[in-house]
Amino acid sequence: MNNALRITAFAAALAATFGTAYGVGRGVDPLVAAEGRPAQRHTGHDEGKGSGAKAAAGGAAGGLQVSDRGYTLALETPTIRAGSRAEIRFAVKDDTGRKVTAYRREHGKELHFILASTDLTEFRHLHPVRAADGTWSTPVDLPRAGGYRAFADFTPAVEGAENLTLGADLAVSGAYRPAPLPAPRATAETDGYRVALDGELRAGRSGELKLTVSRNGRPVTDLQPYLGAYGHLVALRSGDLAYLHVHPNEGSPGPVVSFTATAPSAGAYRLFLDFQHDGKVRTAAFTVRVQASGQDASGPRENVAGAPAGHTHRTGPTH
Repeated sequence: MNNALRITAFAAALAATFGTAYGVGRGVDPLVAAEGRPAQRHTGHDEGKGSGAKAAAGGAAGGLQVSDRGYTLALETPTIRAGSRAEIRFAVKDDTGRKVTAYRREHGKELHFILASTDLTEFRHLHPVRAADGTWSTPVDLPRAGGYRAFADFTPAVEGAENLTLGADLAVSGAYRPAPLPAPRATAETDGYRVALDGELRAGRSGELKLTVSRNGRPVTDLQPYLGAYGHLVALRSGDLAYLHVHPNEGSPGPVVSFTATAPSAGAYRLFLDFQHDGKVRTAAFTVRVQASGQDASGPRENVAGAPAGHTHRTGPTH
């Protein structure tokens, strides 16, 4: 089948497992203690409550565990087929096995649900619906087979509860063709929009990322709020898909949307920016490489796209 591999659900799960091991072996360093201030939150949300803030404070990166602090992500649909519309069902269970039915709303939603392929070429930010019994469901159509990671980002409505990001494996069966991680680039194009990335994502220290949105060569200055913000940024580490979710520093409607984030370790990351304009949400994706703390002291400083500071890449679309 021209090097295509027909995989079953079991094989897809194996691909996810071995894909993770392969990515880690390619140079993702062990987690380092993170310092610096957490990513800023919007008005009405406390600093340090999000998964990005948790990593910045020195905790483990989000999404690496299916269970944490007495809560478990129970994926009731662990397998779907590529290219076919399906419904994913899941629940968050407490330490007694009961489904959680009360959540704190953050950025307009009780729970944020993310799907990403293990090769980081597919990404979905979905908005599932919760039934009265605590079961969440959302339709999805994933075009490519392989291993995926499902992330649930939420805060239980319990006094003293902290924000959690739990992760579970999803197998998508079909003709599997592994794809390499897209090369680092300073610009991304999506649906007629061009997004330029500048700044520095650093291991163990906070850094500012600036994303500038334009269309037809003109800056976009009327971005529309999406989930209470002018942009949402998710970062996933290549290899194990460690998860960071941060929000803009200020409420500017563009063209520049800035974020403060801390990478939990050195390695390659994939950044996904969601922004809304003309009533539609678009996603721009970037690959960045993060050096180990102190490594840049002996050589030229690199920006987040992997190019020496002061240089610009002229490239086409990233995906």
